[in-house]
Amino acid sequence: MNSLKSFFQQIWHYPSAVAGLIIIGLLLLTSIFVPFKIPYSEAVTLWRGGDNIWSEYPRNAWPVWYNWFNEGTLPETIRFSTLNGDGNPTVEQLSADTREVIHTFEFDFPYDEFAPEINIFAQATYSEKQPFIEMLWITPDGREIRAGEFSPSASSSFRFSQDSRLQRRLERETGIDDVPAEKGLFDDPEQEGLQPLQGVYTLKVSSLLFEENSDVDISFVIYGLVHGLAGTDHQRRDLSIALLWGTPIAMSFGILAAVGTTVTTMSIAAVGVWFGGWLDGGIQRLTEINAILPLLPILIMVGTFYSRSIWLMLGLVILLSIFGISIKNYRAIFLQVRELPYIEAAQSYGASNMRIVFRYLIPRILPLIIPTLIILIPSFVFLEASLAVLGLGDPVLPTWGKIIQDAFTQGALFNGFYYWILEPAILLMIAGLGFALVGFALDRIFNPRLREL
Repeated sequence: MNSLKSFFQQIWHYPSAVAGLIIIGLLLLTSIFVPFKIPYSEAVTLWRGGDNIWSEYPRNAWPVWYNWFNEGTLPETIRFSTLNGDGNPTVEQLSADTREVIHTFEFDFPYDEFAPEINIFAQATYSEKQPFIEMLWITPDGREIRAGEFSPSASSSFRFSQDSRLQRRLERETGIDDVPAEKGLFDDPEQEGLQPLQGVYTLKVSSLLFEENSDVDISFVIYGLVHGLAGTDHQRRDLSIALLWGTPIAMSFGILAAVGTTVTTMSIAAVGVWFGGWLDGGIQRLTEINAILPLLPILIMVGTFYSRSIWLMLGLVILLSIFGISIKNYRAIFLQVRELPYIEAAQSYGASNMRIVFRYLIPRILPLIIPTLIILIPSFVFLEASLAVLGLGDPVLPTWGKIIQDAFTQGALFNGFYYWILEPAILLMIAGLGFALVGFALDRIFNPRLREL
């Protein structure tokens, strides 16, 4: 306990190390919390899901905080669902089997830009006679526009922009040819050209039900140009899923690779030094051969021709890094430790070879290894992200590198969707910074030559 207390007292003298510990602590807490909040199977399903999961999310939407830096206010996604009790339904019995259900969706639109899409999703329950839906759009200045009609099935959608009859009505209303529905419905007729009219809009959805047990569940979505804390991608997926799940994947890959490589390499070096002879010579020759083997091209080859599983890549990274050039550094240290008096004392009372290696040799240099281990973690995190950016990441898992790879593939920079690349890139830089700050401070603490006076 005294040693631990002394250690933290020394750490406290390095503000950069304290900042690094805070960063690492937040990353580790996120890594622990995310799998409980979003289980692995759910995360994979969400990330690989299509329109059946993300249909009510906008495509390529900036994060909501983008409005803080934007001169105008971009629209956020507005969603209503009768399953949530929205719409204030009124029911009128027209005949013995026919009734009319009217849902009224009222919303404020205080934005300076038009919504990119407007859709209705309907799930109808019926035996033989399909329900019939009519929609009436009411603008803030009192104008009423027939927004369309359709007969919903068990699962159907009505996309305002694809209704040619609605487009012709809006062309007459605005006097502009080929006006998109999402712009014509929000257009201010008092201004020249297409300008959004701010205020309270109303959509009345009238459902005619022709059977006693017939029913319709309706979702009404006005898509935004900004959405959520992380925005969305080209498949409407919420990027926060990959940003959050990328944290435990990055931390587990980096920590396991760094610890596995360091511990194994150090153990091999210690065994070679203690037993010497042909064993030590063989280890050095393997190290020299391994030093000329390129790690990244080998991983690329395996990912291309065999498997892109992140755990296979992790195993290969550890395997190919075991006989790294650091073995020679450890060997030089162990050669000095082997000659210390307490090693001779251990031999004199009959300690076994393995006991001497793992209880006396290795613990002696652990304080020197810890800073190197901490600094090594982000290099493996960047390696995993690099493989994903090259298209060799795990096809199942959502990771930071996978986000960047998707962004490059879909031309995010060319189209101006900078958030798509900046968010995972900033997280990678923060992770690297946190471990580097702590590693450099530990190097000063454990290495007397580097301590500041």
